[in-house]
Amino acid sequence: MVDLVFSEIGVALGGTGWKTAMRERAISARQVLSRRRWAIGLMESRSSPGPATLRHHDAVIGCLRRAGFAIEMAAHAFSVLDSYIYGFALEEASLPFQTAAKTGEIAQAILEQMPPDEYPYLAELTVEHILRPGYNYGDEFEFGLGLILDGLERVRDGTTDTRLPAPAL
Repeated sequence: MVDLVFSEIGVALGGTGWKTAMRERAISARQVLSRRRWAIGLMESRSSPGPATLRHHDAVIGCLRRAGFAIEMAAHAFSVLDSYIYGFALEEASLPFQTAAKTGEIAQAILEQMPPDEYPYLAELTVEHILRPGYNYGDEFEFGLGLILDGLERVRDGTTDTRLPAPAL
């Protein structure tokens, strides 16, 4: 069943840049996981993956390698992308709302229960962001994805140092 889920996730095999390919793959994976929520916790749990899973993973790693990522950095990129995709899908699946109207309704109810003087930043976020017309929690996905892809590009290009600083003595 998990192999079937992997077969539904689109992976650009060529003709587009790596960032476009990884963005399209991430969006496709999120869409598939929104239809098959049962699969979120199972996607990487098998010790004997099927052919669709192996093809999918090979295509992702191949795209990153062809784009100039060293093997270690391709592994890091694959891990951070999948962690973000699966984590967002899991969070989205567990939210108590599915529509913008229900989001606003629940946010308003929570806002009425919390004193703004005790939770000023939460109240501000709710009023100024969540309760604004057109707010959709799902839009946060592409914002975060863009940050990750831009960061991976900087690492690949050597413009960001990923090493941890030495501990102060």
